[in-house]
Amino acid sequence: MSLPGGPTKDEIVAVSLAKLSLQPGDIVADIGCGTGTVSVEAARRVAKVYAVDLREEAVACTRDHARSHGMTNIEVSLGHGRDLIRRLPHIDAAFIGGSRDLSGMLTLLSEKRVRSVVVNAVLLSTLHEAVTTMQELSMLREAIHVSVSRTAPLGEGLMFRPLDPVFIVVGGTPC
Repeated sequence: MSLPGGPTKDEIVAVSLAKLSLQPGDIVADIGCGTGTVSVEAARRVAKVYAVDLREEAVACTRDHARSHGMTNIEVSLGHGRDLIRRLPHIDAAFIGGSRDLSGMLTLLSEKRVRSVVVNAVLLSTLHEAVTTMQELSMLREAIHVSVSRTAPLGEGLMFRPLDPVFIVVGGTPC
C-alpha cells in the first residue's frame, strides 16, 4: 500500500530516532504513523510503540508493516494524536509526523513531561509552529535541516538526485 508523502526516508528515520534517544524500556507514541516505518524501527529498540493516524489506510498500512516485520509490540489505532496522548498514562518519547493541532499535542506532551519529542516537518508553517510552540513551552532543544541526495544514473555516469528536505525539531522535558 502506498500513502502520499511516505514512507519516511531511511536517513530521516535514522536521525529522528537518534534524536529521540530511545532506551529499551521506553514507551513511544508515533503520531501520524503513516506507513509505519518509524513505528517498526522504534519498536526494535523499545518496550512498546503506540501508533495513531487519522487515515484508515495509514492504520492498515502500519499494521501490515508491523506484521511483515514480526513486530508484536506495536499497537495501532485510528484517531487523533491528542487523544492517544491523553489516553496513555506515561510516554517516554514521541515522534510526530502529522501536524494537525501540533501546538495542542506539544502542550499535552509537555504537561506529561515527555523526555524526548521529535517533530518532522516538510512545510515551513509546520516548522514555525513546532519551534515557536516548543520555545513557549521551554522544551526546544534544536531544529535541524536535513537534505539528502541519492545517486541516480545520468548518461554513462552517476549524479546525485536530491530528496525533499526535512526539518527535524527536537525537544522534550528534563526528567
